[in-house]
Amino acid sequence: MVFDKFKKMMGREEEFGDEFIEIDLGQEKSDSKVYIKTFTLNVYEDINEILNALREGYTIAVVDIRPLKGKDVVELKRAISKIKKTVEALEGKIAGFGENTVIATPSKVFEIQKGAVAAPEKPKDDFDRF
Repeated sequence: MVFDKFKKMMGREEEFGDEFIEIDLGQEKSDSKVYIKTFTLNVYEDINEILNALREGYTIAVVDIRPLKGKDVVELKRAISKIKKTVEALEGKIAGFGENTVIATPSKVFEIQKGAVAAPEKPKDDFDRF
């Protein structure tokens, strides 16, 4: 085992017992699914469910902020700030769409594109001129 050679190199073989477990860090599920889940922010405490879903790493959260925005803008800013800090810590993405929707994603999502994406243009043939 590689670790045994390392222990001998360091001259500390006696300090380590056979209590170590080898962990394969590359065994993350490659066929895992990502879910899109909608949430509504009625009160500040509603962010707990959103944050828990994001921490699992398999949920894209689509958050309707309209109810809290109508009640208390200060609490809304506090809630968005907390979601943003959590998403950044998880290396995810966050974006606002319109005035009432926020989308937060796990790190598995490469990018959030805003705006309409134009369809690729169809190449013209010689027959299209007639």
